[in-house]
Amino acid sequence: MGERQVNRAPPGGGTDEIEVKGLRIAYEQAGEGPLLVLVHGYVGDSRGWRRQIDDLSDEFTVVAWDAPGYGRSADPPETFRLPEYADCLAGFVDALDLGLPHVLGLSFGGGLALELYRRHPALPNSLVLASAYAGWAGSLPPEVVDQRLQQALRQSELPPDELVRALIPTLLSQSAPAEIVRELAANISEFHPAGLRATARSFAEADLRDVLPRIDVPTLLLCGENDTRAPVNVAQDLHSRIPGSRLVVIPGAGHMIHIEAAESFNAEVRDFLRSPQS
Repeated sequence: MGERQVNRAPPGGGTDEIEVKGLRIAYEQAGEGPLLVLVHGYVGDSRGWRRQIDDLSDEFTVVAWDAPGYGRSADPPETFRLPEYADCLAGFVDALDLGLPHVLGLSFGGGLALELYRRHPALPNSLVLASAYAGWAGSLPPEVVDQRLQQALRQSELPPDELVRALIPTLLSQSAPAEIVRELAANISEFHPAGLRATARSFAEADLRDVLPRIDVPTLLLCGENDTRAPVNVAQDLHSRIPGSRLVVIPGAGHMIHIEAAESFNAEVRDFLRSPQS
């Protein structure tokens, strides 16, 4: 499935790279123990998982990729859509011999985790879906989907500082500390226009509602109380459709709950992954 060409970073830091289906994929890896793959959202990259890598790697092998078109990974073709992302993620897991990992996806990454389950149902050991959708088409009204797509395509052409100003208010609650705002702004400012377009088009087309009743692995849903992009009712709908799923609403947090409420987020993930069903 994946090609086993791995370039290891030199001692002392840096990001590892591997070639998967002809694309250079960068990733961070830390820790030992049960495998946990972190799949970032529509903005950011593996660096946004710093708080999870630092905290959870005491008990788990934590692997965070830069999706095609993000971070230090290569840009995908403009035709890349959610099935191609899912097959690339499956190839990445296979190429690194990660076996059957737990998969934690945030926002777009949550939809990607669902598409991964659809196309490779034997791969995820469990699913953690944070700030997630069943695709924009599967969770939002058609007019909102079209609005988000057109907005994203316009934003892909913006200078980094303008993109940051447009997105930050939709990603964090108004009470987010200035340090977190600066950190997220720095990460967003290094966006790839091609990646932003590919993921926006992927999610605008994606309706993953049909896969939800078929999910047969332990599933945890996490959402922020003050999330305006994927509001609580979106998480409640996912919860109602995924058999045996558990929903946790984190008070006060916005869309980027893994950054804004990292301590609560990590505690919920750790407890879930420790539970016998996971």
